[in-house]
Amino acid sequence: MSSTLKLSQRETAFNNEVVTRFELYNSLFQTLPFYQVKEIGILLPFFSSHCEKGAISEQSPTEIIESFFEKYVPGIDHEEQINRLFRFIQYIERQVVLFDAIEDSSFSKTGRPDDSGSLQSLLQQASVSDEARNNISEKLKDFSLRLVLTAHPTQFYPGTVLGIMTDLIEALKHNDINNIDVLLQQLGKTPFFNKTSPTPVDEAVSLVWFLENIFYQAISGIQSKLEEEYDIKLGDDHQVLELGFWPGGDRDGNPNVTTETTRSVAKLLRQIVFRCYYRDFRVIKRRITFRGFGDTINKLEKLLYQNAFNPREDQKDLQDEILGMLQTVRQTLISNHDSLFIDVVEGLIRKVNLFGCYFATLDIRQDSRVLRKVFKYIMQQAAVKNSISKDYHDLDEAGKLKAVTFEEADFVCPDDADDEIKDTLNTIRLVKQIQKSNGEKACQRFIISNCQQASDILQLIDLFLWSGWEKDSLSIDFMPLFETVNDLTHAAEVMEKLYTHPFYKEHLKRRGNSQTIMLGFSDSTKDGGYLMANWSIYKAKVELTAMARKYDIDLAFFDGRGGPPARGGGKTHRFYASMGDEIANDHIQLTIQGQTVSSQYGSIETARFNMEQLINAGIVSELYPNKNDLLSKSHKALISTMAEESYKVFMDLRQNPLFVDYLEKFSPLKLLSKINISSRPTKRNADAKLKLEDLRAISFVTSWSQLKQNIPGFYGVGTALKKVKDDGKWDEVKLLYHSSGFFKTMIDNCMMSMSKSDFRITAYLKDDKKFGEFWKALKAEYELTKAMLIDLSGGNMLMDEYPVERRSIGIRERIVLPLVIIQHFALQCINSKDSNQEMTEIYHKLVIRTVYGIVNAGRNLA
Repeated sequence: MSSTLKLSQRETAFNNEVVTRFELYNSLFQTLPFYQVKEIGILLPFFSSHCEKGAISEQSPTEIIESFFEKYVPGIDHEEQINRLFRFIQYIERQVVLFDAIEDSSFSKTGRPDDSGSLQSLLQQASVSDEARNNISEKLKDFSLRLVLTAHPTQFYPGTVLGIMTDLIEALKHNDINNIDVLLQQLGKTPFFNKTSPTPVDEAVSLVWFLENIFYQAISGIQSKLEEEYDIKLGDDHQVLELGFWPGGDRDGNPNVTTETTRSVAKLLRQIVFRCYYRDFRVIKRRITFRGFGDTINKLEKLLYQNAFNPREDQKDLQDEILGMLQTVRQTLISNHDSLFIDVVEGLIRKVNLFGCYFATLDIRQDSRVLRKVFKYIMQQAAVKNSISKDYHDLDEAGKLKAVTFEEADFVCPDDADDEIKDTLNTIRLVKQIQKSNGEKACQRFIISNCQQASDILQLIDLFLWSGWEKDSLSIDFMPLFETVNDLTHAAEVMEKLYTHPFYKEHLKRRGNSQTIMLGFSDSTKDGGYLMANWSIYKAKVELTAMARKYDIDLAFFDGRGGPPARGGGKTHRFYASMGDEIANDHIQLTIQGQTVSSQYGSIETARFNMEQLINAGIVSELYPNKNDLLSKSHKALISTMAEESYKVFMDLRQNPLFVDYLEKFSPLKLLSKINISSRPTKRNADAKLKLEDLRAISFVTSWSQLKQNIPGFYGVGTALKKVKDDGKWDEVKLLYHSSGFFKTMIDNCMMSMSKSDFRITAYLKDDKKFGEFWKALKAEYELTKAMLIDLSGGNMLMDEYPVERRSIGIRERIVLPLVIIQHFALQCINSKDSNQEMTEIYHKLVIRTVYGIVNAGRNLA
C-alpha cells in the first residue's frame, strides 16, 4: 500500500473518529447544567466565533472582549463580565479534556501511520531469516531504554481528572453514550487545579499514578513480547526497559526538596509497587485453589500485604525472597499440575524482576555550585581537614585533579549547618539506606547540573567517601549534566580528564566500565537558540562518543528533553533513529515531563506504542543504518554555518534591552510562580530581580508559548536558511532535508513549533510606541522562517507532510483561542494600571486560570 494512500486513510479515520465525534459529544457537553455555568455552554460557540473573527481582523483582545459583551450580553457590569469569562474558562478546560480523550480513544485507528517503528515491524524484519532474527536478538541484549519521569511543572491534570479521562477513553472506545454522559457531568463538577502549591511529595504522588496505572502493565507487556519473540530474559546485569524518577530526588533550584522528601518518596515508590504486586497476587490466589503448595502461598500473601499496606520502618530488599517463593509455586505447577495457570505466575515473576522493591530508580540531582559550596564547608571540618591540601581552592583544574585524595571518613553533618549543606550531606547518607531497603537500583545515580569541570565530579565522590561510604563498595553512578552551549563545547575534554584519572578509572571498572552523560536541551535552547542548541548537542555527542570509544567506555546519553521542540521534544523517536554511527545509541535515556507524560504515556496503548518506537529506533539505527545519517564534512559545515548564523540573530534578540521587559509585560511570566502546580520556583535565586540567566528554561519556553509566539522554537532559523540560499547552497540544503534523518527531524519539529504560533493575537502591539518595532522584528522572522520552511519542505503550508497532526493542532488551537484572548485581555487590563488593587488581583487570577488550558491543549507546549 502506498504511503499516500495510507495517509489518506488516516485523514479519513481522523475526520470520522475524532472530528465528527468531538462535534457530537461537545454539543452534548455544552448543554450539561453545571453549577454557576447555566447558559454559558450556549454562549460559548458565539464567543469562540467572535474571538476567531476578532483575531482575523487583528483587533486587540480588549476590543474583542468588549464588543462580544456589547453584542451578545448587553447591560451587565464589568464584574459580571469577568465572572462570565471565568465560566468560559471552566468550559474550555473541559473541552480540551474531551478532545484529548476522543483522540486517545481513537489511537488504534488514527495514531499509527503504519506498523513502522513498532515491535511488530521488528518482528517482520526478523521473519526474513534466522540471521536477521539473531542479529536483532543480539542487539537487544546490549540495548536499553530508560524513561525518567520528572517533576517539571507542566502536568496540569490532577489525579482525579486523569482517572476520569481514563474511564472516558474506555467509554468512548465503545461509544457508550450513557457512561459518557455521566462522566462528562463528573468532569464538569471536578476541580482542575489546587488551591495551594503541591509539595514535592504531592508531585511524586501525582506521577506515581502513571507508574501504577500505565507503566506497570505497559513495560511488562513489552518485556513479555521480547521474551516470547527474541528470548530476551531479564538478568541482573541487563534490562531492556528501565524507569527513572525525579520527584523527591531532584533538588536543583528547589529548596522544598529535602532529605525527608527523598526518604518519603523512596518509601512511596516501594509501597506502591508492592500494592501492584498484591493486586496481581490476588489473581493468582483465585486461580490456584488446589493443594500441593505447602505454606508458600500464605507466606507470600502475608509478605506482600504487609509491605503494601502496613510497611515497617526497618525495611529491607525482598526481591530475591519474593522471586524464590514465586519460583517454588511455578515449579509446583509444572511438576504436579500440568503447568495450569503458569502464565499468571510468570507474569508476576516478570514484574518483580522488572521493578524489584523500588518501582523506578530515584535519581538525585544538585547544581555544581551548591556541591562546591558543600565541599568547601566540609574541608574545614576537623574530621576531614587533614585529608586535603589547605590551598586546594587556589589550585588550577589540573592541580585540583591531583590534590583530591579520596580518603574515607564518617563525617555527620551538624544540625546548625546551612540548609543546602545539611540536605546534601544527609541525602548522601540516606542513599545508602535506600539501597539497603529498596535495592541498589532504587537510588544509584547522582546528576551534577551545570557541570563545568572534572573536579566537580571528583569532589562529589569525596563527599560520599567523607560521609561513610567506602571506595570498594561505592555503588553510585556519577553523571555530569552539560547544559549551556559553552559547556557542551568542552564536554569531551572534561570527560577525558575523568577517563584518565586513576581513581575514577578504577571506579568505572567497578561500575562495568559504563558512563552516563546527561545533556540538557532546554537550557541550551535558551542559551543559544533552536538551531545552535540542537547542533551543539549533536556535535557534543559525536565528540563524547569518540572519547568514550577511545577509552573503551560503554557510553549512555541521558537526554534532558522537555515537551516542545524548543526543549528537545517533538518527534523524539526520529532523532534516535537517525543518529548515525558517530553517536553512541546502545542506550536511550530521556526525561518525560509535563504534558508529554499524559499525551504520549497517558494510556497503556499509547505508552506501549511510544516505547516500542524508541526501542525500534535504537535497534534499527544500529542494524540497518541509513548511510545518509552519517553527515559528510560538507553537510556538517553547512549545518554549522546555519547554526552560527541563527545563533547571532538569536543572541542579538536576547541582548535587546526590551527582551525581558517584553516577556514580563505581555506574557504570564511574572505570574507563573502563583500557579499552584509546582513546588519549584520559576527561577533560581527566587528572591532576586529577574535576570535571563536565572530564569528556568521551562518558564522561558512556557511564557513564549502563552504569547503564541514560540520564539525559542524557531527564531533565527529563517535568517539562517536565507543566508545559505543567498550563498547559492539551497539545492544542497534541500538534498540534506530529504536525505538526513537528523536534519529533517530538526526542521519538521521547528514547523510543529511554528504551527502553534499565532501573531494575530498580539498584532495590536505593532503600533505600540515602546514595543512596536520589537514585535515587528519577531513577526518578520516568523514570516521569513515560515516561507523558507515551506520552500525547503516542498509543501504548500507548514506540516504539509503530516496532515493528521496538523489538523489536530489546528483544532486544539481553535478550542483554546478564547483562552488566549482572555489571557491577553487580562494582561492589557493589568498593564493599563487603571484598575484598583482588588481588580488587579482578579485579573491575575484570570491570567493564571487560562495558562492551564492553553498548555493542556498544546500537549507539548511547555
